Amino acid sequence: MSKEDIIEYCLTLKDTYKDYPFSNDEESVTMKHLKNNKWFALIMSVKNKVYLNVKTIPTYSELLRNSYEYIIPAYHMNKEHWNTIIISDKVDASLVKELIEQSYELTKNNRRG
Repeated sequence: MSKEDIIEYCLTLKDTYKDYPFSNDEESVTMKHLKNNKWFALIMSVKNKVYLNVKTIPTYSELLRNSYEYIIPAYHMNKEHWNTIIISDKVDASLVKELIEQSYELTKNNRRG
């Protein structure tokens, strides 16, 4: 999976858009809900690798980190609720899509948090 593949997949989810939220950073992209502007994915370049942050249920977060070497506590985000997937040829694309969908569902309500 490439950064472009991830963005393209995120845009297939209902009422979503991409945003560049950080001034002077055209590499990092957030994928957001149109209705509440909350992000469900953050795609960035770290150490010449693509990092994808997604929101997960806290009890599932730890299981994911223990099961996949490419899933780590979220880079620069709440580590209880967010995980980072280090994108490489080792990642399971179907798992990445599943986690994007879960993050999308967890963030689509209008409440903050």
